[in-house]
Amino acid sequence: MDFELNEEQKLMQDMARRFARETIAPISEKDEEEHKFRPELVRQMGELGFFGCLIPEEYGGNGAGEVASVVITEEIACVSPSYGLPFNMQAHGTAKTILRYGNEEQKKKYIPGLASAEKFGCFAITEPGAGSDVVSMLTTAVEDGDHFVLNGQKTWISNAHVADIGLVYAMTDKSRRHKGMSCFIVDLKETDGITTRPIETKLGLYSAPTGEIFFEDARVPKENLLGEVNHGFKICMSMLDNTRLSCAARAVGVGRASFEVAKEYAEDRKQFGKPIIKFPQIRDDLAEMYLENQAARLLLWRAAQQKDNDPNVRNSLEVSVAKYFAAEAAVKAANDCVKILGSYGFSTEYRASRLLRDAKSFQIVEGTSNIQKLVIGNNILGK
Repeated sequence: MDFELNEEQKLMQDMARRFARETIAPISEKDEEEHKFRPELVRQMGELGFFGCLIPEEYGGNGAGEVASVVITEEIACVSPSYGLPFNMQAHGTAKTILRYGNEEQKKKYIPGLASAEKFGCFAITEPGAGSDVVSMLTTAVEDGDHFVLNGQKTWISNAHVADIGLVYAMTDKSRRHKGMSCFIVDLKETDGITTRPIETKLGLYSAPTGEIFFEDARVPKENLLGEVNHGFKICMSMLDNTRLSCAARAVGVGRASFEVAKEYAEDRKQFGKPIIKFPQIRDDLAEMYLENQAARLLLWRAAQQKDNDPNVRNSLEVSVAKYFAAEAAVKAANDCVKILGSYGFSTEYRASRLLRDAKSFQIVEGTSNIQKLVIGNNILGK
C-alpha cells in the first residue's frame, strides 16, 4: 500500500500547516489559559475547505478524501488539539454520517452548513450512566403523531452549548436493547424543551467547548429520523469508526508536537557544559518519541486510505489499531516531553504541560483505550 501523499494532499497539508502556525499559534496559549473558544477560527477552516474533504461537491464539499482530512487534522492538532476537535463535530461525526444514512432532503438541508461551518455540529451519545456501554443510555424517544418526543440527558458532549445541529441517539424500544436505539438530527437551538450547560472542569482542551444537553419533552419531527427506527446502534458504530480515525489524527499531531518541543528544548538546554541532547538518555527518549509517532501516522494513513478505496468499508480493526496506538503514543510522548523539560515541563507556563493534559483525552474519547483493545481482540479472534 503506497503512503506517499499526492500533490493535492500535499497542497492541503501545506495550507493547513500555514493556517495553524500563522493564525492559531499566536493566540492559542493565551486562549487556552482563558478557556476561550473562537468560533470565527472554525468558520475560517470551513471556508478553506478543511471540513469538506469527506463530502462530495454536490453537498458543499471538495471530495478530497479521508487521507487529506487526517493530514489536515494532524497539522491543526499539532498546534492546537482544541481546534483539531471540530473535524469530528463538522465532518467525521455529523456530515459524513448524514451523507451515509440520510435521505436526499436531509443531505441537502444539513450537510452544506456543516461542511462550511456556517452551522456548528455535535453528536450526543454519552450520558451520566452510559459511557462505553452505550446500550445503557436512558434518553428515550417516543412517537407522538408526526413527532418523536425526546427526554433525557447527555453529558461530556463536545460543542454541546454552541452547536446548531446534533445527532442525538435515544432509545425508541428499550426492551430490544441495542436493537431499540434510533438516531435523530436535532435542530438544537430551534427546538423547545432543549437546554444546554457548559462543563468547565476539564483537565485539558480548554478552547474546545464541552457541555451537557437536557431534553424535556423536546419534539423532533419524524422527518428528522436518520435512517430507520431502531437502526441507531448500527449508525452509531459506523460513526465511531469515522470519529476514531479523526481522534487518531489529533493524537498523531500531539505526539509530533511533543517531540518537536522536547527536541528544541534539548538542543538549547545546557547542563554539565553541553546541550542535554548529547546525553544518551535524552537521545533514547527522543528516538522513541519519533519512531512511535512515525508508526502511528502510518497506521492512521493505512486506515484512511482503506476508506478512500472503499467509502462503505467497515475497517473497524484498522481504525481501532490506529486510534489505540496513536493515543498511547501521544500520552507517552507528552509525558517524556514533560520529563525532558524538567521543572519547566511541570510549569503551566510552558507548552509541555498542556500537551500532556490534552493528550490524555485521546485515551478516553470515541471509545477508551480498553474499548479499542476489546474491538481489536474481537476482530482478531473472529467474534
